[in-house]
Amino acid sequence: MKTLCVRVTLCLLLISALPHGGRCAEPPRPGAAGDIVTLWPLFDYRSSPATGFANLSILGPLFKREQSGTTTKTALRPLFFTLSDDARSDTDILYPLASTGSTQTGSDTQVLKLYQKHVDRVGTDHERNETMLFPFYISGVSDTHGPYTSVFPFYGDIYGRFWRDEYHYALFPLYGRTVKKGTTSTNYLYPFFNSVSGDQESGFHIWPLYGSSAKEGIYEKSFALWPIYSHERSGLDTPNPTESRNLLPFYASSRSPQQTSTHIPWPLCGVVRDSEGKVTQRDILWPFWMTASTKESSTERWLPFYAETKAKGNSSRWLMWPLYREQAIESANFRQEKTSLLYFLFSRSDESWPQAGKERARSTLWPLYAWKRDEDRVRTLSMPALVEPVIWNDGVENNWAPLWRLFIARWDDAGNNAVSLLWNLYWQERRGDDLAWELSPLVSYRSSGGSSDFRLLKGLFGYGTDKERTTLRVLWIPFGW
Repeated sequence: MKTLCVRVTLCLLLISALPHGGRCAEPPRPGAAGDIVTLWPLFDYRSSPATGFANLSILGPLFKREQSGTTTKTALRPLFFTLSDDARSDTDILYPLASTGSTQTGSDTQVLKLYQKHVDRVGTDHERNETMLFPFYISGVSDTHGPYTSVFPFYGDIYGRFWRDEYHYALFPLYGRTVKKGTTSTNYLYPFFNSVSGDQESGFHIWPLYGSSAKEGIYEKSFALWPIYSHERSGLDTPNPTESRNLLPFYASSRSPQQTSTHIPWPLCGVVRDSEGKVTQRDILWPFWMTASTKESSTERWLPFYAETKAKGNSSRWLMWPLYREQAIESANFRQEKTSLLYFLFSRSDESWPQAGKERARSTLWPLYAWKRDEDRVRTLSMPALVEPVIWNDGVENNWAPLWRLFIARWDDAGNNAVSLLWNLYWQERRGDDLAWELSPLVSYRSSGGSSDFRLLKGLFGYGTDKERTTLRVLWIPFGW
């Protein structure tokens, strides 16, 4: 009998959680009216047919299924989050551990960026695959050389990756060869023995004892007892050829038609002059104390007390490093002002696009709150903010932040607002003259279009009015007059 009573009570609670006007999920933007079915903390369902929105949350933020137009979001936090629409589908797995993405033209998979797989279905009858388990296995297809494979450290050929045109090796570090822009660099027992060859180019080095290489009319390089002594002439085919000599840490110099610099000892103390012999930079215990001034920029750095840099379109300033910092970027298309205290303890960022007439802002105080205003001037305040002051991106927003956000509020300039406390244990929405709120499962209230509805214990007792009649509920049974 007791079991039957419990089942009946649960059924009555589910039946009593009938749709009411309103829409709120985590909470959403203030918007059009819809339906709500809640039984906190088990589930929370909200929909707005007029806007094509529906959201189901189970056990607070742990499970989420949201449909907004053609976009679907599914989350089982923090295990995975999927966002899909007509064009593509993206999934995070234990963000930032792994992710996948797919479109009609291809797909990508990665695990900590060490394992990566790319599939391309464009322009060929068959799929083109590129796979990497860095650094042990790499495979792909080159337009020029065809398929290639690398099994490190035994044998490998790689084309068009890692900033080189070609890589070839066998039993690395015994033998390796790279090609970049016609220059071939061959290594034996890397990095100790090397030779360089190319069009009018040759060289060798026995590291760290001695090395030299040159390309006629382009550059000349040599070193001895690396990194103590080095000599280089570069840019010989340009209007600004540069010659540098280094005897580290005692002396370093660079000479060109546009600029000369001398540091004794390197890099602590030095002077940089322009083509007219005017001093443009003084280094005193670099990088802590230095000044620099050119036609386009200026820098004064007296760390930890003060530092300021100004250049065309941007500037930055430190006070009592790392206590206070401010940065600014200004152009015809984009403006940004950023302020921070103790790096990420407090930060504020304001961005605007003058020509487009849009702006947005963010502010965080670790670990208390995160606040933002988007391009539509909708404000969001969430508390606490455990990671957002350091990293605030879509990955954190979708996978982790809902787990610790005990309080969320959203509002706009029209007076619409939505509030959620403890994952909708208490929630409130206001849209124009319409108001809805609930402290689940104790009490709830709705008012819309001249009607109102007040309920206790999911409608066990209730009182409602509209333009035509008044309704009284007792044990979920309505009595109207």
